[in-house]
Amino acid sequence: MSSVAWQQFLTTQGARIDAQHYAHFNPSTAENRLFDLSALGLIAVRGEDAQTFLQGQLTNDIKQTNTGAQLTGYCTAKGRLLALFYAWQTEDTVTLQCPRAMVPDLVKRLRMFVLRSKVVIEDVSDQFVCMGLAGPALQSLTPGIPETVHGVSHNQQVTLIRLPKSGGLPRAQAILPVAIAETHWRQFANLYTPSSTDAWDALEIQAGIPQVYPQTKEQFVPQMLNLDALGGINFKKGCYTGQEIVARTHYLGKVKRRTLVAQLSASNSTPQAGDTLLDAQQQEAGQLVRVAPDVKGGWSVLAECRLESKEAGVVTWQGQALTFVAPPYALT
Repeated sequence: MSSVAWQQFLTTQGARIDAQHYAHFNPSTAENRLFDLSALGLIAVRGEDAQTFLQGQLTNDIKQTNTGAQLTGYCTAKGRLLALFYAWQTEDTVTLQCPRAMVPDLVKRLRMFVLRSKVVIEDVSDQFVCMGLAGPALQSLTPGIPETVHGVSHNQQVTLIRLPKSGGLPRAQAILPVAIAETHWRQFANLYTPSSTDAWDALEIQAGIPQVYPQTKEQFVPQMLNLDALGGINFKKGCYTGQEIVARTHYLGKVKRRTLVAQLSASNSTPQAGDTLLDAQQQEAGQLVRVAPDVKGGWSVLAECRLESKEAGVVTWQGQALTFVAPPYALT
């Protein structure tokens, strides 16, 4: 089965596929839900020097993908994020996951720095299907989901990763070759109700998981997106591109801009990642990082903003005040 055939299969299951590879199903309030994550792309980095090469490129200690998946940033020399990757290792391959639209440019850029390293970098987005699973039925899956958050298991070509909970719901991701995706989707659908990809985004937002998109690349240093709080930066691993700026931000004191979970009411306009936020004086206060429709109406958002603007009481998007909610993890 090709990736095109996979999309055709999803349409037979009731999905509408848009240009961004989002699958849209009828709204569901089911406790256990299944999501197509084809909007995410995959970069395979393999070869005997793969870990060493990535160690000099990414913010996290890539050697730790031997024991579990991790968030990690890819920065410019000025410490600005080109991408956020979710990374894991299978045998001799480190897989980097990010929005599919960003993969071709990132593959090209990474290859520029390979030089004489024994590394092969490949876009494998069309070779695999990523699925999201949410709900208590995770406990009954066979083979089992790893018990620890970011734990990774491999069984019969299927990679399973335990993700952080969202709103108390257990979550996981399955990555499998496209040739066996249809069979496993049908099996999962015995326990889970197929749901829209943007509903998965809403769960990610509720869990405080940021993302970098083409329109927001080079806009943030990693701490602005809470990578330090999410375990996405290792300050002891040594040098990598942008390391000096990231370390300076860490050691010079309190971070003044953070990404916060918030709600926006319904609007005639659709908020987008990269949209500007304003403070009470109509000065720039930050920008939207991630947006998804909220099941109760309006929008769930992650908003990167100056903490002093938030503490002053008003941060707005197109005149609407953001309603901030308690963060799902501690920020210092």
